Amino acid sequence: MQHRFFSVAILLVAGFFVSAEAPRGAFVPTTTDPAGLVVHEWGTFTSVAADDGAAVEWVPQLGPQELPCFVERVNMNIKGWLPATVRMETPVLYFYSAEKRTVDVRVKFRRGAVTEWYPRADVFPKEILPASLKLPGLEGTVAWNGVKVLPRADETYPVGDKSNHYYAARKTDASPVEVGNQREKFLFYRGVGNFTVPLSARLSGIGQVTATSSSARPLGDVMLFENRGGTLKFRALQSKEPSATLTLPSSAASIDAVRKSLVATLVQRGLFAKEAAAMVETWRDSWFEEGQRLFYIVDRRDVDDILPLDVTPAPTAIARVFVGRIELITPSVIAEVRSALEAGDKAAVRRYGRFLRPILQRISDTVPATGAASWQRQQQFALMSVSPSVGGCN
Repeated sequence: MQHRFFSVAILLVAGFFVSAEAPRGAFVPTTTDPAGLVVHEWGTFTSVAADDGAAVEWVPQLGPQELPCFVERVNMNIKGWLPATVRMETPVLYFYSAEKRTVDVRVKFRRGAVTEWYPRADVFPKEILPASLKLPGLEGTVAWNGVKVLPRADETYPVGDKSNHYYAARKTDASPVEVGNQREKFLFYRGVGNFTVPLSARLSGIGQVTATSSSARPLGDVMLFENRGGTLKFRALQSKEPSATLTLPSSAASIDAVRKSLVATLVQRGLFAKEAAAMVETWRDSWFEEGQRLFYIVDRRDVDDILPLDVTPAPTAIARVFVGRIELITPSVIAEVRSALEAGDKAAVRRYGRFLRPILQRISDTVPATGAASWQRQQQFALMSVSPSVGGCN
């Protein structure tokens, strides 16, 4: 017990968050060839906060480098045009086994739909329209039947003709998996949804944010992070209360220290070290880009409620570690975008490309009627400065 307390203290001093409670059902085997079958999963939920802290509907612009062409998609790659409150990004399922075995895997997505996946899977719904995402009874599914888990098998996987953040997730000791003639290091899926985000984040002052649990559960581990012109700041907090306020420090931080602490936190939550490193490497460009955001570890109960997972035959143990990201549209972000638009500075506009539409909407809410025509021209310039994230191929 003393050793665990000391480890927690070290992580807090290092500047990131750790969990006060081990995730339900989590188990870290002592070997990568465990007796039985062990399944580990990581993923992210990304949302944008409104003035009141709730998640707003948004469409990404100029997203991070997209997926390679062999990844399968719905609806001719229209994901980037689907308004939703949450982008479920890059969940991957790893399998560890000492023996070859065959399993069936099924994930339900309540109030959401799966938009990309690999290897080949049975997906419902097969077509997605903006209106269908608003249906209260929507429950998307992705199912892989007859998944072969192949420990120590040849690791020859498909690649595109360019580098891609997708490949970072392969750098683990997991067993290769095979569905039909498609082999990969993991089962991969992505999607969009309109479920209630587990946390809300409301700006309560300059460099200050109040985080509140949507379920009245303890917040757990949260971190306020800002990258402003390359200057990084963050504040970590571990709370047993359903609400807490975080204030950015005056001193700058090292990105390497943040990354190392995040890896340690993810391991403490149940991932292997290589899995945690792969997750951070996958999102190294996106998580720490320009802007301000709140990170949190999603409660395991929320993960299981949003994404019920069924593996048959049942594994010996399952770990599911999801990071929530809430993008914050601060007064400084609004001022910088407005200034860039007035100056015709495309490079400055592109820095906020992925979240440009909700930023523009926030500005629109403050534009007086007398300035509407000028603002319309500025909006058109902004949207023409970036390209929509449509899930295209490399």
